Amino acid sequence: MDLQIQDRTAVVCGASRGLGMACAWALASEGVHVTLVARRADALQVVAERIAEATGKRPAFVVADISTAQGRAAVQASNTETDILVTNAGGPPTKDFTDLTHEDWERAIDTNFLSAVEMIRIFAAGMRARRFGRIVNITSATVRMPVERLDLSTSTRLALTGYVAGVARQIAKDGVTINNLLPGTVMTERLVELGATADALIARVPAGRAGKPEEFGAACAFLCSKQAAFITGQNLLVDGGLCTLTI
Repeated sequence: MDLQIQDRTAVVCGASRGLGMACAWALASEGVHVTLVARRADALQVVAERIAEATGKRPAFVVADISTAQGRAAVQASNTETDILVTNAGGPPTKDFTDLTHEDWERAIDTNFLSAVEMIRIFAAGMRARRFGRIVNITSATVRMPVERLDLSTSTRLALTGYVAGVARQIAKDGVTINNLLPGTVMTERLVELGATADALIARVPAGRAGKPEEFGAACAFLCSKQAAFITGQNLLVDGGLCTLTI
């Protein structure tokens, strides 16, 4: 299927590895001009070279921490007309709720909630003016199926889910969509690092395997397509059937 987004422009956050990289790769494969955003220049350079070799589209990149105002300003300055925005931030640390400090909560809110809120605010106005925009937030299946000791992640991502539910419906008439992608057990670097714990997580997946990053990236690319114009304010699980909720 031709997603009809060739020569569109995209900003993909957290793109130096994992799911962010998979989304950037999928968009570049569709002919999108992608800008990668992450905190490490060396990692971004490697990813840009790999994507260029595979797709023929060399991404630009911006070294920035979008949980800070300075980082967001740097991304905005390098991408004044962005058609597609993919927000993505690594999960906060796993802790027992009794050990969580005020500083832990502030850091998680800045990283996993307010960074996405601010990026949406920055880029949505231009999308509305041009009558086309696609915003995809990478959150987590835990917003549908909470997990013990992931309170920071679940709470902040649920806050983003609620924010998107209202804002997406305000700007739908302007040709701009906002959706959330909820990954389950996907074979990223982080999952590999879990070792035996990863095996136990994979064993719970009804599909009988972990998801592939490219499958997740393909779902993101579709939500960014012209054909997905009537899908907005939704939370799409990419989890191999792990979450049993039907509503």
